[in-house]
Amino acid sequence: MSTSLSGSASAAKRLLLPASLVAAIGLAALIAAAYTAEDVAAESARLAQVLELGPAASVAEIGAGAGQMTVAMAERLGAKGRMYSTELDRDRVRDIREAVARAGLRNVTVLEAAERDTNLPAACCDAIFMRRVYHDLTNPAAIDASLFLALRPGGLAAIIDFAPHGGVPSRGVPANRTGGHGVAARLIVEELTRAGFEHLRTIDWTSGMFLALFRKPPAQLSR
Repeated sequence: MSTSLSGSASAAKRLLLPASLVAAIGLAALIAAAYTAEDVAAESARLAQVLELGPAASVAEIGAGAGQMTVAMAERLGAKGRMYSTELDRDRVRDIREAVARAGLRNVTVLEAAERDTNLPAACCDAIFMRRVYHDLTNPAAIDASLFLALRPGGLAAIIDFAPHGGVPSRGVPANRTGGHGVAARLIVEELTRAGFEHLRTIDWTSGMFLALFRKPPAQLSR
């Protein structure tokens, strides 16, 4: 698996930006600027497949931003499914609720998270995903424990992020976040494994991202 920035070139092309500006702008900002409704739809379809989502599945997005992927996934789940969506920032929580209301969805629960806790109910989810968020966590061990608690035995967790690339690590993150802004896939694997998860695989994702997939052991009782 490669965690290089090769995908950022295509994002830069879509934005009509010179490749030389990619490093200066930063991969996260570049991707956010280039992300379209078509991208959201395509990624939600692929993510649903990776997470093995069936009818009536219960899913959570951690750090959902403005809620685009939450809405796309909730629509995909349908009325029999349940979508949880969390954010730290109260303005973002409001944005998500507004996006859900505009879409006319009734299967979404929006929660304000804390730095050490997702605030998800115990054993509420069949699957959890986090996109471009893990590298910003100031207490990943506590969040990993919260993810473990929120997943049902046998549930899947997908962590989508990017390798360190230029710039500086986010403020307050652990000292092992070195090499720039981002997080190494091996650190995510080490930390979630320590929390009790089984690492299934790590794959290339989109625009220079990787996806690390984990399972809560089927025989493991919820903490």
